[in-house]
Amino acid sequence: MRELPAFAKVRSVPINGKAIDPVRILLSLLLLLVAALPATAQNANRARVEKQFQNWLATTVRADAGARGVSARTLDSALSGLTLDWSLPDLAPPGAPKKHEEPQRQAEFSGPARYFSEAKVAGLANGGRTRMGKWSKTLAKIEKTYGVPASIVVAIWGRESGYGAAKLPYPAVRALATEAFMGARKANFYPEFLAALQILEGDHIPLAEMKSSWAGALGQPQFLPSKYLTLAVDFDGDGKRDIWNSVPDSLASIANYLRQNGWQPGVNWGVEVIVPDTVSCSLEGPEQGKPLAVWQKMGIQPVGGGKLAGRTPDRIGHLLMPAGRHGPAFIVSPNFYVLKSYNESDLYALFIGHLADRLRGAGALSAAWGDVGGFKRSDVRAMQERLVKRGADVGKVDGLVGFKTRISIGAWQEANGRQATCFPDAGLLKAIR
Repeated sequence: MRELPAFAKVRSVPINGKAIDPVRILLSLLLLLVAALPATAQNANRARVEKQFQNWLATTVRADAGARGVSARTLDSALSGLTLDWSLPDLAPPGAPKKHEEPQRQAEFSGPARYFSEAKVAGLANGGRTRMGKWSKTLAKIEKTYGVPASIVVAIWGRESGYGAAKLPYPAVRALATEAFMGARKANFYPEFLAALQILEGDHIPLAEMKSSWAGALGQPQFLPSKYLTLAVDFDGDGKRDIWNSVPDSLASIANYLRQNGWQPGVNWGVEVIVPDTVSCSLEGPEQGKPLAVWQKMGIQPVGGGKLAGRTPDRIGHLLMPAGRHGPAFIVSPNFYVLKSYNESDLYALFIGHLADRLRGAGALSAAWGDVGGFKRSDVRAMQERLVKRGADVGKVDGLVGFKTRISIGAWQEANGRQATCFPDAGLLKAIR
């Protein structure tokens, strides 16, 4: 038999009157050492990345910002002592293993019903009506100047920052610098980082007060820095475009944003409608607009009665069915798509339009949202890829159920003898091949 090493023969030694097993002590020390190795390696990697970051700031950033007119003084102030924020989401540090874009364990999507929670809408409507009264003179002047209804402006204000009450915990320059240097979408963030430095050069807001969301969206309207530079306005006349602290500047900047993106004064965003079964849900979207008189002739009518065309039968309207046949339907104007320029989401634009209606005294939506969703983004992407192979145009193959994906689903259902719902479900995700 092989003889045990000397330390293994000693079962215990007395220390302070207690028997201690030396083997157990050694194993514990080894485990602590092994546990410390990943943290040590991580710290070493972070130190290496921080050094690369400082070199990037000193060379690339200073050169590119200088070419945009940012002075050395402003850069010294903004970049001195700047470090990466490792707590931000969506990071891809140099040298780190590449993450899967969206792993299967990603949380399942919730349906539109959650987005349109009545408690959320009603709360914002109550708060918005109070603000509309308080700022009525300013809003009237803004509406006269830009042609955008006060209710639309206030609805965006409420949705974006809770009427200015939402906390913006991130120093904008640090958040944008981090995402621009090692974010998964760094190419999108770098121009915004440079734009933020230009804002500081213009002395619109002190560095310490320039707060943002983690993605660098600024102030009460949540403008990206590039949008601030081109669309923010000084409406209170103090010489600064202060969308952090000035309500008039914030509200007027929202209105100017919409007007510059094509808002048509005097045209409503849209109306909830009843769509008969004889009208295919695959007719929705901005590319299939028809005169209101044509939609009316097809049997579509506003909820609550009345005529869809009214005094403007030739005005173009677009069918919108965000949940397909599983939820409310709308005929929307081009102004709806201007709202989408603020946030590229049908549900977002619809939320703003509906909240604006509620601010003017309208009630809740007539039709209920169905229990749709319950699938993973990766499942939707796989379905989109199969539709593309069949020649369908689903828009971006990104796992999001946009209008082109809904249209493609409806067209597939109709081509295969099914009743078109224009929205995926668990069975449909597997059936489309």
